[in-house]
Amino acid sequence: MDLTQGTTNEKIKRAKKTMMWFAMVSMAMVFAGLTSAYVVSKTRKDWLTDLEFPQPFIYSIFIIIASSLTLYLVKKAIENENRSLATILLLSTLALGGVFVFLQFEGFSDIVEQGYHFTGPTSNIVSTFMFIIVVTHLAHVVGGIIVLLVVIYNHFKQKYKKGQTLGLDLGSMYWHFVDFLWVYLFLFLYFVK
Repeated sequence: MDLTQGTTNEKIKRAKKTMMWFAMVSMAMVFAGLTSAYVVSKTRKDWLTDLEFPQPFIYSIFIIIASSLTLYLVKKAIENENRSLATILLLSTLALGGVFVFLQFEGFSDIVEQGYHFTGPTSNIVSTFMFIIVVTHLAHVVGGIIVLLVVIYNHFKQKYKKGQTLGLDLGSMYWHFVDFLWVYLFLFLYFVK
């Protein structure tokens, strides 16, 4: 397909989606660097092996997957012109995002209760890496919640209709990416010890 073809509107849509892909690739590179540094650091003599993986992080994986599902269903509801269902699903996605953030902080509390901190005399390279990776992801989730708020606002302004969902599509791309990223990070932190 020739990317220079199409209406101005189609070109704008392609350009915005391409920019979103560039943003997601750059975010993936950040986490690739962090997880690579984690793997390289495993050879250190002070590498901690008895840190228990926080239970709230385990629960959060189910919450984030559920949020991706509800957001996926939003577009289906809009395509079927069911605005009330789309509203319920958008608000559910936002609530699940809030629960995810809460669970992340609970996970941090769990690590601190085990006696490990981010910095200071009770810190360890493992807990520090875990904090850095999770907080960096959490910052992207907070960005995703802001995106969801914009999508919800635009939904209430009735900007999304069948065939006119660019803002929702871009927001969904970002949210699904952040969700996929947590699945990757969860599996990485759980299994690479």
